[in-house]
Amino acid sequence: MAWQDDHFCFACGDRNPDGLNLDFRVDGDKLFAEYTFPKKFQGYADVVHGGMLSLVLDEVMVNLPWKKYNTPVVSAELNIRLRKPVKVGQKVIFSAWIEKEAKNLVFMNGKAELENGEVAATATAKCLKVDFEMIENRLSKK
Repeated sequence: MAWQDDHFCFACGDRNPDGLNLDFRVDGDKLFAEYTFPKKFQGYADVVHGGMLSLVLDEVMVNLPWKKYNTPVVSAELNIRLRKPVKVGQKVIFSAWIEKEAKNLVFMNGKAELENGEVAATATAKCLKVDFEMIENRLSKK
């Protein structure tokens, strides 16, 4: 099993017809993505499921080190605070930035904002730096 990007990630894969197909933009020290959730991602009537907001927040946080610094990471811990319901069909602007970095960890922050600037959700994550060569070697020995 090789660790590779086959572009089928549910959140950002451009080959996944059922996915979100997120597009990222790095601006300074932050990474941004915008998404308007259709009705199929609702929880309560006409309200976006909180898990979908969590999914995108996780995705922007793990993609910032990759897109800006070519450092692949995976989430080891993810904390979400849902602050305001998001209506189906409402555009959400997601952002992520690095709080601090340790030897093998990157501590991330994320935010989901509505177009009027209201914060719908905030997030933090501890992301583990991935050494693909080491993983490949371990997998090939099994």
